[in-house]
Amino acid sequence: MSWGTELWDQFDSLDKHTQWGIDFLERYAKFVKERIEIEQNYAKQLRNLVKKYCPKRSSKDEEPRFTSCIAFFNILNELNDYAGQREVVAEEMAHRVYGELMRYAHDLKTERKMHLQEGRKAQQYLDMCWKQMDNSKKKFERECREAEKAQQSYERLDNDTNATKADVEKAKQQLNLRTHMADENKNEYAAQLQNFNGEQHKHFYVVIPQIYKQLQEMDERRTIKLSECYRGFADSERKVIPIISKCLEGMILAAKSVDERRDSQMVVDSFKSGFEPPGDFPFEDYSQHIYRTISDGTISASKQESGKTDAKTTVGKAKGKLWLFGKKPKGPALEDFSHLPPEQRRKKLQQRIDELNRELQKESDQKEALNKMKDVYEKNPQMGDPGSLQPKLAETMNNIDRLRMEIHKNEAWLSEVEGKTGGRGDRRHSSDINHLVTQGRESPEGSYTDDANQEVRGPPQQHGHHNEFDDEFEDDDPLPAIGHCKAIYPFDGHNEGTLAMKEGEVLYIIEEDKGDGWTRARRQNGEEGYVPTSYIDVTLEKNSKGS
Repeated sequence: MSWGTELWDQFDSLDKHTQWGIDFLERYAKFVKERIEIEQNYAKQLRNLVKKYCPKRSSKDEEPRFTSCIAFFNILNELNDYAGQREVVAEEMAHRVYGELMRYAHDLKTERKMHLQEGRKAQQYLDMCWKQMDNSKKKFERECREAEKAQQSYERLDNDTNATKADVEKAKQQLNLRTHMADENKNEYAAQLQNFNGEQHKHFYVVIPQIYKQLQEMDERRTIKLSECYRGFADSERKVIPIISKCLEGMILAAKSVDERRDSQMVVDSFKSGFEPPGDFPFEDYSQHIYRTISDGTISASKQESGKTDAKTTVGKAKGKLWLFGKKPKGPALEDFSHLPPEQRRKKLQQRIDELNRELQKESDQKEALNKMKDVYEKNPQMGDPGSLQPKLAETMNNIDRLRMEIHKNEAWLSEVEGKTGGRGDRRHSSDINHLVTQGRESPEGSYTDDANQEVRGPPQQHGHHNEFDDEFEDDDPLPAIGHCKAIYPFDGHNEGTLAMKEGEVLYIIEEDKGDGWTRARRQNGEEGYVPTSYIDVTLEKNSKGS
């Protein structure tokens, strides 16, 4: 488990997490300082301090659940238990805990700043290599065009009976010069491309993992330092207050429960996207029209047209796509969590299924208890009326049915994320159902539309009602294409509603990104689906036609 391999595209997230770690360290140091100031006031002020730093119940879910945080909250609980006892030795606590924390926080800020600067410098160097490669590619393209023009000029003069021999010779020399320059620029472009691909591979597999490894080690040392301070916080009191040793032992246990590896794994689980690093850039050859002998015939109009068309379409908009650590636009929160990356969506669905199973178990236990009570009432009418339990029993049965439906629906979504084909076939039976997409905006998981009455929030129940959608919607003509796009990175498209694509594949755009990070596209064979906007180079055109 390493941040360098698991979180290669989460630079901003790690930036925020390491800053949060320092802020938490300083927050704990502030806590110790205030504890020193109010310790002489005994129980009342001590309990107020515990209350101040304990998390509110309303924000319990917002607090990070790292082991160092949990240990701190346990220490606060123990501190509340021995409030009102002997006054503490503030001088030793200030020396062993507060002073050490402040010095360590200063060193931690300096180290973090250095690692983040190294990461930004590495990205700037990769951007510079890309610019050099792009400039050489454009220069190569320009020289190829000039060589084609020189070749056309020479062939025109060579076929002109009125042209002088000197003009023909001059045109021939110009052609040779342009051809030679095109060859040199081709070699330069190939070298720059090879250099960039090498630097990009080094960036994502060597430089960035090393920097992230240093950040991980720094964060783990911070967690260990917190554990040591927790321990020192407790030990400084245990020396002079033996009557509260039980509470202090609880603090020691809380300090020992700090696990830097578990905290690092929680960071991975919180920020891991599930996407793969980008591949190498392909070599684009512009010299296919200039390698002809001088004695060849004239260039046909069709080849000239194809050469010009290729030249226009080769220059992509890959600039800006290389830095994958930028923030992605957040879409609306959906019931099936399809707005989240695959790994985060799987975690959310599994968490919800576990919660629903616990609720189902409670309702089942309540149902069993009501049935037992009903049997007792039926055998002993003097103890109560069995009919009075019927409304509560019916309500419990309804809750059980509702929870089972919710569990079934979420398990179907989880099956989609995990690549299980069984859950997908129930939701969409044929390509005809894709006409529902034209009625409104739909996510790649097919979870919502603009019309609330058409919202599909789960897989259809197997009760023979799946034809209701066919009766409710009529087939529409395919949406017209509003542009085209080229795939910069490959996309597997495992989730329902998505469209798999290969690197370099050209698709039609039939619906722009609405801010959720997905663009709707169509192949020439009519297959439609959503693709990640950050994975494609979009070109919107006027009067473009669909397939």
